[in-house]
Amino acid sequence: MRLLTACLLCALALPAAAQIYKYTDANGNTVFTNQPPEGQAAQSVELPPTNAVPAQKPSIAAEAPTPAAAQDAYQVLQLTDIPTEEALRANNGTFTVGVEIEPRLIPGHRLRLLLDGKPHGQPSNVTRLQVTNADRGEHSLAVEVLSGDQVIQQSPTLTFTVQRISINSPARPKPTPTPTPKPAP
Repeated sequence: MRLLTACLLCALALPAAAQIYKYTDANGNTVFTNQPPEGQAAQSVELPPTNAVPAQKPSIAAEAPTPAAAQDAYQVLQLTDIPTEEALRANNGTFTVGVEIEPRLIPGHRLRLLLDGKPHGQPSNVTRLQVTNADRGEHSLAVEVLSGDQVIQQSPTLTFTVQRISINSPARPKPTPTPTPKPAP
């Protein structure tokens, strides 16, 4: 049985144009070969045409979305964890915001914050982004989805106020003066 299987596999590996012969050997085993045996009665085997699947070009959906098609790439894209009714307390101007996105971020896409309409921070694939050293006062914040350097989609812009400790606040630690070296006599 192993011999028969091996012969069949060999026969299938031959080019489709090759002729296949079938005969029974002295031990009663059926043998398939590409050369007719000498002195043996062999039958010619007709093979059905081989299956072939033509190569297909990738569809547009498999590639990165174009700007026009990408507007619906994410049904939900919005910032979270930003107070809009009250000031956001960040004494050093650093805080984090969340990004709600559905469906999940497509591989190759990155998120980047826009603080006051300008890119802020490095693009990232995480949904928790950090704002650093934001000045006190009113700001606008949005998140955009990037594919390489191309903007795919942008969230609605939120306006909020940052509250920082005053430089004149008694709670702020006073800097220690550095001693000035005395001139040599």
